[in-house]
Amino acid sequence: MKRQSRLLAECTAPEVRAQIDRSPKVIVPAGATEQHGPHAPMGTDAILATEVGLRIAARIDGLVAPALPYGVSGDHRGFPVVYLSVPVLTGLIQDVCRSLAETGFREIVIVNGHYTNMLALSGAVAELEGLPDGTIVFPFSYWEPLPTDQLNDYLSADAGLHANIGETSAVMAVDESLVDLDHAVAEYPAFPVPPTAPVVAAFFFSGRGTTFRATRSGTWGDPRGSTADRGRRYLDQIEESAVKFVHEVEKVFEQFSVSAGAAQTGA
Repeated sequence: MKRQSRLLAECTAPEVRAQIDRSPKVIVPAGATEQHGPHAPMGTDAILATEVGLRIAARIDGLVAPALPYGVSGDHRGFPVVYLSVPVLTGLIQDVCRSLAETGFREIVIVNGHYTNMLALSGAVAELEGLPDGTIVFPFSYWEPLPTDQLNDYLSADAGLHANIGETSAVMAVDESLVDLDHAVAEYPAFPVPPTAPVVAAFFFSGRGTTFRATRSGTWGDPRGSTADRGRRYLDQIEESAVKFVHEVEKVFEQFSVSAGAAQTGA
């Protein structure tokens, strides 16, 4: 007997049609294939975006599309990496969203797992036109809705922003065999000024190879204390904040729908 699955790729066409009739929601994980220090898998961002996507899907009754495995990762050039340009990822996400909408999905949530992808994802959605009436599309990075204290513990200048204890522990919670802590090292880029978000963006968004210039190991943080238990705690926190965020965004789209706007103006 065929098992039920939240993964779009594991569903039959009739199962997808039945899902759309019941709840036309789909999550698109956006990841990357790039180094995550000497200890964590290249697919960390796609792995975590998919895991978060599955957790959200179970709570909002949706499906999870196959993760986009490549991202805007040119800043990692010099390390092992496969990357896309911003225009290519922009066009790719637009085509994926259009075809999902044509299939019948009316809520498309892009769960981003790689920070720099948002350069393309936000632009893609802002200029995405011609979707069927009532279709909503929005991207967010899965860690963004976390409360400040939880975010600082998971991903921050202090906790580290790449291949750190947060990301590494979360991957271990998904599949501990993918991480080799024997090779984990601690490293923080030696910024000459406090690494505030604007300073970080100004440098790392400035061109390709910036991460390679700033770190020797590719790690930003100290992943050596990572554990699967810690990762499960992080993922539970991420799930709760992400589901709350999605529900809040749904309410905003409902409040400011096209039909509601037309009614207000008497159109």
